[in-house]
Amino acid sequence: MALSEKILKILDDNCKMTAKQIASMLGSDEDTVAKTIADLEDKGILLGYNAMINWDKTDSDKVTALIDLRVTPQRGEGFDKVAERIYKYPQVRSVYLTSGGYDLMVIIEGSDMKSIALFVAETLSTMEHVISTTTHFVLKKYKDHGVVFENDEVDDRQVITL
Repeated sequence: MALSEKILKILDDNCKMTAKQIASMLGSDEDTVAKTIADLEDKGILLGYNAMINWDKTDSDKVTALIDLRVTPQRGEGFDKVAERIYKYPQVRSVYLTSGGYDLMVIIEGSDMKSIALFVAETLSTMEHVISTTTHFVLKKYKDHGVVFENDEVDDRQVITL
C-alpha cells in the first residue's frame, strides 16, 4: 500500500493525528508525511477534517433527516446539475447519487423537525426535475462514520478472590 493511502486511512480514523505522530506510526519521517498530506490536499483528494460530535449530549437542538429524492435527469448532465442546486443550501450536509428506488439521498440538519419539513415542502419538492421526496428523521444515532456514539456494555463478570 502506498504511503499516501496509509496516511489517508490514519486520518480517516483520527483527523487530529499530527504529521509527527503519523510518521512514527509508519516508520517514516515527519517532512515526508507533511509533504504527502500537502500534496493530497493540493490534488483535492484530502478535502477537509471533521470532528464527530454527539449533539445529544449538548444543549444544542439539532435534528437530522435523510431525504430520498426521485429526480428526472437533465439532458447531457444527468443528475449533476440537480445535485449541485441542492447541495448549495446551508442546511444540506450531504448529497449522494444512489441506486435503487430513489436517485438522490440528501442529508439535512435543522433546529427542529418543522424547519426540515418546511425546507422539504417549500424548497426541495418544488424544484424543477424533482419528482418525489421521502423524508426519514433520525431519532437516535448509534454509529456514524465508524464511531459508536453510546456503548453501554456493562462488564457483568463477577470478581473472584482467592
